Amino acid sequence: MNVVFFGSPAASLPTLKRLVASPHRVTLVVTQPDRPAGRGRAETACPVKSFALERGLPVYQPERIRKDPAALDRLREARPDVHVVVAFGQIMPGPVIYLPPFRSLNVHFSLLPKYRGAAPVPWAILNGDAVTGITVFELDEKMDEGPILARREVDIAPDEKSFELEARLAEVGANLLVETLEGLGRIRPEPQDAAAASYAPKIKKDDGRINWREPAEAVGRRVRAFAGWPSAFAYLGGKRIIIHAGRALPGTSGASGAPGTVARVAAEGIEVRCGDDSVFLVKSVQPENGRAMTAEAFARGHRVGAGVVFD
Repeated sequence: MNVVFFGSPAASLPTLKRLVASPHRVTLVVTQPDRPAGRGRAETACPVKSFALERGLPVYQPERIRKDPAALDRLREARPDVHVVVAFGQIMPGPVIYLPPFRSLNVHFSLLPKYRGAAPVPWAILNGDAVTGITVFELDEKMDEGPILARREVDIAPDEKSFELEARLAEVGANLLVETLEGLGRIRPEPQDAAAASYAPKIKKDDGRINWREPAEAVGRRVRAFAGWPSAFAYLGGKRIIIHAGRALPGTSGASGAPGTVARVAAEGIEVRCGDDSVFLVKSVQPENGRAMTAEAFARGHRVGAGVVFD
């Protein structure tokens, strides 16, 4: 089967690699244009393009595929039986979606119709879900609303961060996609239940800001959900402090002070009072314009002790 693959970030790579290793033939890779990256802001290829070039696969990089008059001709030349889409990063128009005989299949990192949208993995962690999964579905011209071909559940580990969960889901999705291709023509697509739909909008930088009035468990989920980007953060003395790691402590603080107040500094980190009189242990931080360090080292260097209050 001829496959045109649409994808860009590292989370797309496991599926592309599985396709290359399968009996199917990847006739074209469609990915995002090179973007400035790093301190020098040099034009940099995304992970999918880099892998495709290493394997000698033809690459097509439309700036905006829905406004690219040459897109359909380029895709027709690849003679696709099916399009496979994994985190491509652009809205695909109907003529592209419906071009191949088996249309366009999307690998989505949630159990649809739950968490339609751009950021299903962090929102699943933030909301405290114990289970998420992968859905392979047929694209249509609405957002993640097409009929479902396959789903697979995946447990979320108690301390798992979003980038760790995404990497696991990417591997599960790669296998499920190849299995689904083998069943095309026999699998009966199932319409989604619109009444059960929920949404996972694109993450904004300010979503990582910690609200110490929340219970410590919720603070911990925010740290895990936004690990990597945009990162959970708080302010201390007007300076932005990224919190890389921490955990809710059992029981209550037994200390006075409003949420955000440092209850104690110990070898393991900084204990901060949260809502419901709970306590969050901050274990690793990165001060503004600084390097990552243990919370205890940060407390020593910045004279953080009991009674200090995060803004």
